[in-house]
Amino acid sequence: MDKPLSLSVKDFLIRKMAVKLLTSEKTIEAVVNHQFTSANNALLKHNSLELSGFGKLLFNTKKARKKFEKMLAQKEALQKQLVNPEVSEKRKETAKAKLDSLEIAIEILKPKIDARPQQDLRGMEEQLDSPLPSENID
Repeated sequence: MDKPLSLSVKDFLIRKMAVKLLTSEKTIEAVVNHQFTSANNALLKHNSLELSGFGKLLFNTKKARKKFEKMLAQKEALQKQLVNPEVSEKRKETAKAKLDSLEIAIEILKPKIDARPQQDLRGMEEQLDSPLPSENID
């Protein structure tokens, strides 16, 4: 069964699963949306995501910093191009559009670079200090 061009991959898979599992499309869509939201939150919080049977995704902070610096340099170059009187209006419009999308990308990446890494306690219990004094070893 080929996917129609009018449907997104997500909608196509939801329809196909609804027919196969005899479940409503709303229910399956809610489950799929929840899974993607949970995966996105885990990646944002822990900089890693492990999908069973697929693999582990890691956020590389070092590469992100390099990309962030490159984006800042591009932003500066585009801003200079906008104020340059020798540049044509068409190029200024193109530079403005690129600058707008670049600023959005910078705002998305900035919190990930600035954030301190959080302690990963998945699968582990946090150890509490015992209120009792320790015993002496004889």
